[in-house]
Amino acid sequence: MKVLVIGGGAREHALCRSLSLDPDVTALHCAPGNAGIAEVAELHAVDQLDGAAVAALATGLGADLVVVGPEAPLVAGVADAVRAAGIPAFGPSREAARLEGSKAFAKDVMAGAGVPTARSYVCTTPAEIDEALDAFGAPYVVKDDGLAAGKGVVVTADLAAARAHAVSCVGAPPAPSGRRGSVVIEEFLDGPEVSLFAITDGTTVVPLCPAQDFKRALDGDEGPNTGGMGAYSPLPWADPALVDEVLETVLQPTVDELRRRGTPFSGLLYAGLAITSRGVRVIEFNARFGDPETQVVLARLRTPLAGVLLNAANGTLADQEPLRWSDDAAVTVVVASHNYPGTPRTGDPIGGLAEVAERDAPHAYVLHAGTKRDGEAVLSAGGRVLSVTATGSDLTEARERAYAAVGRIRLDGSQHRTDIAEKAARG
Repeated sequence: MKVLVIGGGAREHALCRSLSLDPDVTALHCAPGNAGIAEVAELHAVDQLDGAAVAALATGLGADLVVVGPEAPLVAGVADAVRAAGIPAFGPSREAARLEGSKAFAKDVMAGAGVPTARSYVCTTPAEIDEALDAFGAPYVVKDDGLAAGKGVVVTADLAAARAHAVSCVGAPPAPSGRRGSVVIEEFLDGPEVSLFAITDGTTVVPLCPAQDFKRALDGDEGPNTGGMGAYSPLPWADPALVDEVLETVLQPTVDELRRRGTPFSGLLYAGLAITSRGVRVIEFNARFGDPETQVVLARLRTPLAGVLLNAANGTLADQEPLRWSDDAAVTVVVASHNYPGTPRTGDPIGGLAEVAERDAPHAYVLHAGTKRDGEAVLSAGGRVLSVTATGSDLTEARERAYAAVGRIRLDGSQHRTDIAEKAARG
């Protein structure tokens, strides 16, 4: 099987790493990729938001499967263009990807499906924003209705900060067309958060193992929201029945509702959940593998990945054998550039990559996110630069291996959290 992966982050590196280990994959390509992905796949230059260009590349390569990694190409309809060219694509259509592309659309789908979620208002004017903020009170949860690379959510007890973010989302004054942007303001959900992925062909839903990620930039869940600073799996504190419960009350009803609306969802459905005092509630949906949770989930998956993704793309997921998982734990620690999640400093050389490969493999390895190659050197090229991932017999061992590998990385001004999975490892 020839596989083309679209994207260039650590999520795509994790996908490519798993696909490169799959005996059914005879050729692996990635566009545009990064310096780390180049070690396991052939890279190609392409505008990943240009569906026609991606479809032409896939056709020229003779790809048997195209895996669309990031959310922006999915919302732009890249998977539709690939399918129109007669090539199976793993990833939802433009219409179905609105589940991530519009928080308001996702709330409407959840209402139709009877999925438990936070009470919310969709606001388009400052007056509506003030009414919603007053109705819920602190802490305030304000979400940009569109894509925001994981950083469009503000959770704060500061009313002025919440209002400022909300007003910036709707924009003022309205455009000449009279249309404004919109913002979702919702009640705060207490309790720990869980990420649960599910692969679906639009009818059958196959959940993966749950993970937990860390959104805040600093230890102790302090600092601003980021795209994610680390993750771990499994969750020793979670109810063993959690996955079955979420499949029954969240994942399957959502897939069924989208199919009922004539916009079947095929690909990866990501449910961000809060385990509240009133039960499981959906925080958000994503239409693709999450980053950095993908890194730890795929580290534990033992079933070859390509066949699972192809079954989803072809509508034959009901024929899939039950997934096999390692009993090991996995931990990912993100190494970010100076000033992330603000405007990151880029172009700094990265050292220590060979040392990790020599001294820590196979239990620990580095997945590239924002990197590029300059001759023999690897340079930083984004905010989140590397995902250092490790496995172990339990979370304590996986953490020790991950942080030992992080300690070998040399990147001027870099930052990382030191408490990823710490509480879970302590029990």
